[in-house]
Amino acid sequence: MSYVFDRRAGDVSKHQRGFTLIELLIAVVIIGIIASIAYPSYTRYVERSVRSDGQTALLQAASEMERCYSRDYTYEECDLDMTDSPSGHYAISTDTGSQSDGGYVLTATTQRSDGCDEDLTLNAKGVRAPEACW
Repeated sequence: MSYVFDRRAGDVSKHQRGFTLIELLIAVVIIGIIASIAYPSYTRYVERSVRSDGQTALLQAASEMERCYSRDYTYEECDLDMTDSPSGHYAISTDTGSQSDGGYVLTATTQRSDGCDEDLTLNAKGVRAPEACW
């Protein structure tokens, strides 16, 4: 027995093409759910990458300060050659400190959102603040 499909103009039910409105709505809802899960993860990833730029800059600046100290035996005459982080997200500044912080405090300041409420700091004793951002 052979089945022959009648392809007349009036017989569209057997040759339906395209998507129904329900199928399109379900696809949009699924895409929305995936996007609502992925977007916060993506923003946290971007914040961590920006923050790692500041951390790298502080560690490089600390290394530069220690090289200067090994030449002059003081931090007061040390000037940083770097004023920005490697990717340019942070401005690096130095402040001569006291005996309690080891002699200097390095600060990384940014205008971008890095997930921290405060600026990143590192002193001569290696104390990093705020702790949650390191």
